[in-house]
Amino acid sequence: MYMQITFIQTLLLTIYAFVAIYDALETDIGLSKPIQAGFFTGLVMGDVTLGLAVGATLQLMILGVSTYGGASIPDFMTGSIIGTAFGVISGKGIEFAIGLAVPIGLLLVQLDVLARFTNTFFQHRADKYADEGNFKKVETMNILGIIPWGLSRAIPVFIALLFGHEIVDSLVKVFPAWLMSGLSVAGRVLPALGIAILLRYLPVKKYSAYLLIGFVLAAYLKIPMVGVAIIGLALGLLVYQRSQREAQNAFAGGVNEDE
Repeated sequence: MYMQITFIQTLLLTIYAFVAIYDALETDIGLSKPIQAGFFTGLVMGDVTLGLAVGATLQLMILGVSTYGGASIPDFMTGSIIGTAFGVISGKGIEFAIGLAVPIGLLLVQLDVLARFTNTFFQHRADKYADEGNFKKVETMNILGIIPWGLSRAIPVFIALLFGHEIVDSLVKVFPAWLMSGLSVAGRVLPALGIAILLRYLPVKKYSAYLLIGFVLAAYLKIPMVGVAIIGLALGLLVYQRSQREAQNAFAGGVNEDE
């Protein structure tokens, strides 16, 4: 039994996708982050828990990754929207949603390249108007340049959600049992992969004791993740306070030596 997605839900998520990529390029308040996209999609679709789970998993996979030098990266923001929506529509949950979100994000990176290529038309026009001293038209070209970026995200979201029920139904019918099982396994493995990627960016060797404490709390004492996070925050505050005292003592010692 599939959930029917309304046109209003489709429109809201399409508008979000358009605005989110603009936010990534300009205001940067976080709308383009997969976890934010997953949360908003879950809110619109009526399953915030699923949206946060999908968004957080994809967020872990791109920590420390950005479009340095204009490079294109997997579009996990759009993947988070479509994956979460399809997960809710199908009723198959987190494994199905993440299993779809990852390949969607990898596939849609090609539209990011197309958007960048199309945007060069407006930028060359802006250069021409800048040489002529027509700065009003330079502003106009820069505003128009937002359009290909926004459409590169809004169009796939709109099409996917407009035919969401049919697409999900077709996928479920076409996908063989082994592929559905593979998606389920991938959905369970990807969060661990995201954590592993995160650990590569953290000074694990220096703070291995805290890592072990967190593992014991979660794996053996079965403390919920919110509780583990609060304990981690408390330990972080203790480390910060200790470093502040050491810095003050070092400064005081330096002053005495100067005297």
